[in-house]
This record gives sequence, structure tokens and C-alpha cells, in this order.
Amino acid sequence: MTATGYLMQRFACPTCGRRAYFHNLTCACGHALYFDAARMVMRNEGADCGNRAPIGCNWIGEAGGLCRSCAMSRVVPVLNVGNNIQLLGRAERAKRWVLTNIANWHWFSDDDPGPRPRFLMLSEETGGRAEQITMGHLAGEITINVTEADALIRLQRRQELGEQYRSMVGHFRHELAHFFFDRLAPKAGFLAAFRDCFGDERADYSAALQRYYQSPPVSSHDFITPYARSHPHEDWAETVAHLLHLVDFTDSFVSTGLTMPGVPTGFAPYAETDTDRLLDIATRVAIAINDINRALDNEDLYPFVLTPPIRRKIGFAHGWMTAHLSQRA
Repeated sequence: MTATGYLMQRFACPTCGRRAYFHNLTCACGHALYFDAARMVMRNEGADCGNRAPIGCNWIGEAGGLCRSCAMSRVVPVLNVGNNIQLLGRAERAKRWVLTNIANWHWFSDDDPGPRPRFLMLSEETGGRAEQITMGHLAGEITINVTEADALIRLQRRQELGEQYRSMVGHFRHELAHFFFDRLAPKAGFLAAFRDCFGDERADYSAALQRYYQSPPVSSHDFITPYARSHPHEDWAETVAHLLHLVDFTDSFVSTGLTMPGVPTGFAPYAETDTDRLLDIATRVAIAINDINRALDNEDLYPFVLTPPIRRKIGFAHGWMTAHLSQRA
């Protein structure tokens, strides 16, 4: 993927000019739609991804018959069991969205020489005894539980775990953040600066998680979520995920043509390098949409508070995430 622009939510059918939404397979004018991930544009012609018919993937197929996103999924569930095919379709849709977000910062783009993640897309429904799936990242492999693409199951677990956010897009952003850490760790100066900001990631991870689940902490002024307090690795992953949340909902706002006081005309969130300016604008957008949601008795779009220590961590992540190609190893 090569990021040629930043307002990735706005696409048009090349034939008629109507708005084409990111996941559309066809336009109202009758022409097929294919997303060209290399150029971040919609096309009317292209090779079908092998998953176009089964799960509705509209990306252009490449070598091997799969698109760039689907080719990263090295393991998928047994699709003729339960509703696994629908769950995989929803999970892959979230993955395509997140991959296109981060292509704006040249992650996994044509000019990014670094390794790509390998996704294990697993389901608790195996046709026999239900299997327990733990999402996580290890040595370049990201395990995703597609069962949580079921909104009711995800809501139940959100309530059980006391989380304010839980979504498939959020899962991909969080687990990819662990992958980004491994990519950034060899860069000159990263680890020393990371430890100054987040703490020493060499602390025993298993012991830290065991303490967390035995006695979950409450929210803290210094951490974006309670889970972020469990270990520096999780603090980083939660921080990067929230950075992506903030940038992307602000990008969605401006790409629709909406404006409001404090949001400059033509503002491009993915192009912004000043973290404080980005967060100030994102906060204004979040507060406005929170007010709209409250008018409908819906939950806040973004119910988190960006304290100075949290903003510092987001600034650290923003700097390294946006400039990773220019940082020497």
C-alpha cells in the first residue's frame, strides 16, 4: 500500500462519480467496485480476491489469488461450521479498515521494507467442543478470535471485563501495536525513550498479567485504560490503539465535509505531525459527537480523558509511528 492521500474514508465510483463506501462491492450505477490497496482508490475493474464471493472482500486480488489483506491471514476457521463464515467476513472487514488506516503512515506499504504480520483467525466454534481462544501477538503472529465479531458476545465480554471499548477494529489496532513495537525496538534510541515513557518492558510479563487479573486496578491519571497499567507492553498497545482511534474518527469527521469552531478547513489528521494540535482537535470533535449521542441516549463516542501523562505517551507513539521509515536501525 502506498499512501497517496489522507482522507481515506471518501471514495467515488470511477464511472459515475457517486460516493463509494470502503466496503462496497458494487455501485448503484451497476458497475463493480474494487479497492486498489496500492493506490488507495476505487476501481471498476480488477482481479477478484479469492474471498470476494465467500466473505465480501472487495480488494483487488494479487499473486496467489488473494488480496494483500486476506493473504496475511495464514489460518482461518472451518467455514462450514456454525456461523464462522459470517464471523470471518466481519473480522476481515475490520482488518482491511485498520490496514488502510496505517497505510497512511506507510506501514506495510510498497515502500516499507519491513516484515508483515501473520494473522491466525480462529473461532471458538469448531464443530465439537467449544475452544478457548486467547488473542495476542507472538513473534509476528497475531491471533484474533473471530467469535467476537458477534456483537452480542462482544458486548457480554465487555461488561464482564469492565471495558469501555471493545470492538474488532480495536482488537486489530491493539494487537498490531505489539507487532509495531517489535518493528521499532531495533531503531536507534527507541528502547531508551520507550522505557523513560512507559517503563521497563523487560519486567516479567506473565507475572504482571497474573497480578492484574487477580486484582484488576481502577482507572488512573497516568494510563488510558485500567488494562494499560498491567505491563509496559500493554500500556504501549493501548496507547497506540487509542492514537489510531483518535486520528481515525477525526479523519472520518473532516472527510464528510463537516466543520466546527477549532477544526481548520482542510485539516488532514493522518498528515498532522504536531501531536498536541491533533489531540486538541480530536478532543473538540469527540466532545461534539458525545453531545449528539447523548441527545439520542446513546453512549459517548469517546469516553476517555486525555491527561498530561497520557498525552505524553500518545505523543511518543505518534512520533515513532509516523516516522518509522526515516528512523535508522
